[in-house]
Amino acid sequence: MATVSPPHTWSYALHLPHDPRAPRIARMTPRAVLPACGLAELADLAELLTSELVTNAYRHSEGPAALRLRGTDDPCGLRVSVWDTNPHIPSPFDKPPGRRGPLRPVPHESDSGRGLGLVAQWARAWGGHPLGDDLFGRGGKLLWFELGA
Repeated sequence: MATVSPPHTWSYALHLPHDPRAPRIARMTPRAVLPACGLAELADLAELLTSELVTNAYRHSEGPAALRLRGTDDPCGLRVSVWDTNPHIPSPFDKPPGRRGPLRPVPHESDSGRGLGLVAQWARAWGGHPLGDDLFGRGGKLLWFELGA
């Protein structure tokens, strides 16, 4: 008997070199993928939040990164994950859901520090996990967020 997966179980992955163009390329990925998966209404927000995670990966690691988009068990849901080689989990992703306090304000004169706060504010769920060393000696971390219609 053949096994048939529900239509919402899909996944796209993109490997990104440590290159300043990586966030732009990653930003275009949800725009290309989500309409084909019936999630066009999530494309604008997914594009913004994906860009923030990949920009963070580029700025704070010295190695490659990886982007993964996949459907969730909710047929109208999306999970975006970004892996990079830096094992440090930045705030606010470093705290479990039950222990997250209010987001720390960013000084107006600061040129950075707002991106992960945007993810935390707009995603329905989000988090981060440190990863042990893989076969290539790269551990790093995985930051993720979920969106729903």
